Amino acid sequence: MKSIIMALEFTDTNFQTQVLENDKLTVVDFWAEWCGPCRAIGPVIEELSKEYDGKVNVGKVNVDNNMALSTKYGITSIPAILFIKGGEVVDKLVGAQPKARFVEKINAHL
Repeated sequence: MKSIIMALEFTDTNFQTQVLENDKLTVVDFWAEWCGPCRAIGPVIEELSKEYDGKVNVGKVNVDNNMALSTKYGITSIPAILFIKGGEVVDKLVGAQPKARFVEKINAHL
């Protein structure tokens, strides 16, 4: 039986170890349940987590539950997708985007 790979859930408490101290590129989707465009790109984020499994960390931050992270990264509109490597934000996308844009950004930082 194949294990199901899902995007990780990043929180105020695990962000430091899962993202900032991780040496892999991490794609972080800042989203909320009530946000239509966020829900629209949800399946894209899940696909990326499967396709880049083992190479790139892909996860989501619920802005309603993790205010400290949203504030720290100046998230004012969602969806906001940060690309973090070596503890630093190396790229960013804001708003619903086609999957190809995510792939382009990921490949540029691998």
